Amino acid sequence: MAVTTLRVVLGDQLSGTLSALSDLDPTRDVVLMAEVMDECTYVPHHLKKIVLVLSAMRHFAHALAAKGVRVRYVRLDDPTNTQTLRGEVRRAVAALKPHRVVVTEPGEYRVISDMRDWTEDLEIRPDIRFVCSIADFRHWASGRTSLRMEFFYRDMRRRTGLLMTPDGEPEGDRWNFDAENRKRLPPGLPIPPVAGFPPDGLTQAVIDLVRQRFTQGFAEVDGFSFPVTAGDAETALADFIANRLPGFGDWQDAMRSNAPTLFHAVISPALNIGLLDPLQVCRSVEAAWRRGHVALNAAEGFIRQIIGWREYIRGIYWLKMPEYGALNALNATRPLPEFYWNGATKMACIRHVVGQTRRHAYAHHIQRLMVTGNFALLAGLHPDAVDEWYMAVYADAYQWAEMPNTRCMALFADGGIVGSKPYAASGAYINRMSDYCTGCAYDVKQATGPAACPFNFLYWDFIARHAERFASNVRMAMPLRNWQRMAPDRRDAIRARAAEFLAEMDAPPPL
Repeated sequence: MAVTTLRVVLGDQLSGTLSALSDLDPTRDVVLMAEVMDECTYVPHHLKKIVLVLSAMRHFAHALAAKGVRVRYVRLDDPTNTQTLRGEVRRAVAALKPHRVVVTEPGEYRVISDMRDWTEDLEIRPDIRFVCSIADFRHWASGRTSLRMEFFYRDMRRRTGLLMTPDGEPEGDRWNFDAENRKRLPPGLPIPPVAGFPPDGLTQAVIDLVRQRFTQGFAEVDGFSFPVTAGDAETALADFIANRLPGFGDWQDAMRSNAPTLFHAVISPALNIGLLDPLQVCRSVEAAWRRGHVALNAAEGFIRQIIGWREYIRGIYWLKMPEYGALNALNATRPLPEFYWNGATKMACIRHVVGQTRRHAYAHHIQRLMVTGNFALLAGLHPDAVDEWYMAVYADAYQWAEMPNTRCMALFADGGIVGSKPYAASGAYINRMSDYCTGCAYDVKQATGPAACPFNFLYWDFIARHAERFASNVRMAMPLRNWQRMAPDRRDAIRARAAEFLAEMDAPPPL
């Protein structure tokens, strides 16, 4: 039978509402899905991410086939696999001779750059699964001297009606309850578990394949339990709303060494491959607030992360790429320390977060921003190396989400396009928001001497290194004044300890 349209579905486009499938004719069209090494290895992905994507792809293909859709599915171990998306599209075009090829725009600049060379007359459709289109974000940004997320978020609230009164005002008479999202976790507070999904036959086959093919990948696949179908993802969302959302508002910024997920949703891996619809997720959370199940600060704090930060970061990515991917405003040059991969450091906070990341392919936003990201900022790690690390180690990492978060939030490498100041903090912040400092080899109350917490002396060294740049930033005025008020001998001791620590960190390991 002749093929009218070849419809290409990528591994992070596993949604029934995908624009490439909107006018699908099961009798005349073919859906192409391909597992390729090119996508599995462009960074050294966490093995659980590879399992997640491949298993979810196979489940999505089975669901399409069950509806009578013809699916050309190329497995990773198929001996005829070219191992590139371009190669598989061209091979399918040669075999099926479709009248046209349709695809939804990808989430990463590198893919769309390659996609334009896949085949002649390729139709690239907008990705309608986001609340704000790329074109709409460009319109919002046009003519603005400041691209602050808060103003975008308010527009998104108005557009969607989420947490708005019938009179068009924000519920609770406030747009943002961020100040109520920063409580320290009480000792002994019970943490509800996250719903897990044991591997079925399809997933187990992928796990076996990944173990065989990716012997050098980051961490292990043992204990894989991410949802890999839309149904399981909906179950995970319902579990979060019922059991953890009530605590999310107060303690979303908290950290605890023996509780990797705390009150977080852990739905971003499913959301970022298309198993959940972001607007429906937000409406479910809003409904929980309206029926009195959760406080307003919990619902607003979560919805802000989705229609505020997630949509905003995607907009910034497509507005500023490809130049954004090369920004390094603070001229950071230091290579990534090996302990980002193996966790072998005396700093308890880094050790805990890296260890958790190795085990779960997950860490929540404060662990990423204020532990691993904060250290990278203070130590002057090169943005390219930090970018690659975040892309590699997390199951939810895609460049549209990861790169702007790294370049703007963690490293201030964009020089202030997104954030008005660097998110730099000493050990006092980590001590206030976690239990990591208890029993650490370093003393969080010291800034000089061999026992001093590295976050303390590195924080002041960071302020000193960039004092000239920050002199015109009103939000950096207080730390600059505090640095300048210190006795000269104390400043010298802090900077000497920082230089010594960084030299030791940079030194090659002994043979």
